[in-house]
Amino acid sequence: MRSTFGSHSAFLIVSLTVVLALAAPPVAAQDCPQLIGLWPYGPSWAVTAPGSHAYFGSGSLLKVAEASNPSAPLVVGSVALPEEAQDIVVTGGYAFVADGYSGLRVIDVSDPSVPTDVAFVDTPGFAWRIAVSGGYAYIAAREDGFYLIDVSEPTAPLEVGFVDVYVSDVAVSGSYLYVVGDDLSVIDISDPWAPVAVGYLELPGRAAGVAISDGYAYVATLEAGMWVIDVSDPSAPEVVGVVDTPGTALSVAASGSFAYVADDDLGLRAIDVSAPTTPMEVGFFDTAGSASNVEVSGGYVFVADGAEGIAVFLECGSSLFSDGFESGDTSAWTATVP
Repeated sequence: MRSTFGSHSAFLIVSLTVVLALAAPPVAAQDCPQLIGLWPYGPSWAVTAPGSHAYFGSGSLLKVAEASNPSAPLVVGSVALPEEAQDIVVTGGYAFVADGYSGLRVIDVSDPSVPTDVAFVDTPGFAWRIAVSGGYAYIAAREDGFYLIDVSEPTAPLEVGFVDVYVSDVAVSGSYLYVVGDDLSVIDISDPWAPVAVGYLELPGRAAGVAISDGYAYVATLEAGMWVIDVSDPSAPEVVGVVDTPGTALSVAASGSFAYVADDDLGLRAIDVSAPTTPMEVGFFDTAGSASNVEVSGGYVFVADGAEGIAVFLECGSSLFSDGFESGDTSAWTATVP
């Protein structure tokens, strides 16, 4: 099912409704974020760590590592991909990989030591970001459009929709799909075959990433930093805060009172969003590569740093020490292995 229209903002809402019915040494600043590990497996553009294992791109390989100690991961398996992974979602024993010009790859990771490529959908465009929910994969292919893939049977995925409009990232929260490109669109997908466009907000320029947390959408807007958007009412998204970043904001993740921005050549930026109307950068780490993708999981921040591999940080507010004695009598410290 293909649409070939070329307009943008208004068309995105209408069309989605129809179709669904990113070598200097690293430099740190402050104690947050705190680097705890470097994985020299570049180039890496994608990483996710939903449990005790991490899944990340390493050139044209998808690697799986036992990462209960993220400062010293143990690679336990790998599988070859046609292209370099751009984004990864792991759910239900499968890794769904946005694999650039090779589209969607489905990898069986039920046995992490033997990841197996079991299916693919060769989308014509460049698969850059992916979200998976309710038996569907939503693929953002930037100027190559937006793809909807039925993955209810992971070994037999099927493209069921396409929109010819710029989409850079997608996120699912509850029964809503948040889509960014030239704007933010909110789609009710409680019934995937009868989606309803419920909200729209014009952005200051093209966005590159979106994350949803606690009723807010955090949008990485390339040259315009990170925007905080109140989506507690999905039908009326409203900008409540903006913080500029010095680089190119390519990806964003959020957890608790902090958001983290992968800021390309200027590394990882940590933003305090405890007061959403006045977000404030509280620290940064100038990674050695090009911070292009960021994920938060289990108290850690994982950054895909291009040619330099993966950089792992403690979440802001976390500590390597369970007693909290970061100064003073070190004999009283009890080390907690991450």
